[in-house]
Amino acid sequence: MKQFFFAIVLLFCGREEIASQNILAPDDPIAAMLDSLGTKKILDKIYTRASDQKSKFHFAADSIPVCDEFVFENRLAKLDAASPFDLQYNANVKPYIELYVMRKRQMLSKILGLSQLYYPVFEEILDRFNLPLELKHLAVIESALNPLARSRAGATGLWQFMYPTAKILDLSISSYIDERSDPYKATVAACKYLQELYTMFGDWQMVLAAYNAGPGTINHAIRRSGGKKTYWEIRPYLPLETQGYVPAFIAANYAMTYYPEHNIIPAIPQKSYFELDTIILKEPMTFMQISQILEVPLEEVQYYNPVYKKQVIPSGGNILTLPRKSVGKFITNENEIYAMLHKQAEEQQLVTTSALKEVQISHIVKKGEYLSSIARKYGVSVADLKTWNLIGRYGLKPGRKLVLYKVVRNSTPMAQTNGNTARDSAKQENKQPLTKENQKHADQNITGRPHAYTIKRGDTLYKIALDFSIPLEELLGINNLKKETALFVGQKIKLTP
Repeated sequence: MKQFFFAIVLLFCGREEIASQNILAPDDPIAAMLDSLGTKKILDKIYTRASDQKSKFHFAADSIPVCDEFVFENRLAKLDAASPFDLQYNANVKPYIELYVMRKRQMLSKILGLSQLYYPVFEEILDRFNLPLELKHLAVIESALNPLARSRAGATGLWQFMYPTAKILDLSISSYIDERSDPYKATVAACKYLQELYTMFGDWQMVLAAYNAGPGTINHAIRRSGGKKTYWEIRPYLPLETQGYVPAFIAANYAMTYYPEHNIIPAIPQKSYFELDTIILKEPMTFMQISQILEVPLEEVQYYNPVYKKQVIPSGGNILTLPRKSVGKFITNENEIYAMLHKQAEEQQLVTTSALKEVQISHIVKKGEYLSSIARKYGVSVADLKTWNLIGRYGLKPGRKLVLYKVVRNSTPMAQTNGNTARDSAKQENKQPLTKENQKHADQNITGRPHAYTIKRGDTLYKIALDFSIPLEELLGINNLKKETALFVGQKIKLTP
């Protein structure tokens, strides 16, 4: 019954392309996705670097080989002989091959680098579902292997799922988490979807078209074609984007296999799939905390954990992915890290509490005022208004005096009062004029911390701020530093203004 319901919903929950059947397309979506990969500077900065690898066929560095059509045809024939897909060469495939190996060569180099990170995941899951391994190239035309990819219509992740399809496939989407961007879970969902589509159509070319346009669109095209059952036969009746989708998939198979023959050298990822590891967090953490505690660049934390939408890993046993070395460091110091976070939270709570106070406010009800308008005016809830004033079923009458309680910022917070007291005490104890040395000691007494600190091995700005109970922003301001500033052993930084 569940499978039947699943199939029915798929028929009516097509992807973004169903809603867009305009005759004129603003841009080829495959080329647009490749271009979007170039705008993700995070990929250039952190995850791929230029390779010094020599050309397999000894081409000059700037050489762009040009092939005759029969070369394309013969190479695809070899791939076709070992594939359940119909990888035929024709005039519709040629422009996409040229797109990958000529016009978008640099983008293909980055995709080849990213494939070292994601293809092992795809292959393992495709094999588990007994699906053709060539389907790993489907993510190339969907997202250019960018887990942060998001289309204009909202399709998200490596496999570009729309929201309704993702929910059907049991992918969680909340304010903090979007599992469409989880490389592992989204690939499992994609395999389930592809299995269902193959059950419907029994032909892999038709499955690809249905993945792009939705099963309902494919069934309509079959009817319009007079009952034809192959992709190339129903192609004239499909949306323009879907007419280019299968040719683009064939071209991706070609490009990801024969790139050396076109003098394209893969960019090298900073970390491959086998150099990453995961850990389940017992408590919530922010990406900034992880970056500062483990001394991992913030961009790395972001890229390896694209499932978290607000750079926060919420509570509930969620997974953190990092290079193995960093995961080992976390496990070794796990208890200390959580203790550090608790200390930070307590200090933040103390600062917040001391800087805020609750005040009582009176309000005289005017004609035409309602509970909702009064609550909105003072930023409180209607329920609280009723509780504070015992308002009954007959509501409010003009002239009635209401009592409200509101939290406001304290003009003389505890920290400021304590600081002044400490300064006054220092003046009482030091009857003699303050020398430069005495002033230094007075400052230390006022803040409760040394005037300066010498950097030791393993120190970070975040750790120093916690050790000396100083807000990180204040520490940065005192020293005119930024959060990403690198520290070196022996460097001195100020702890007091």
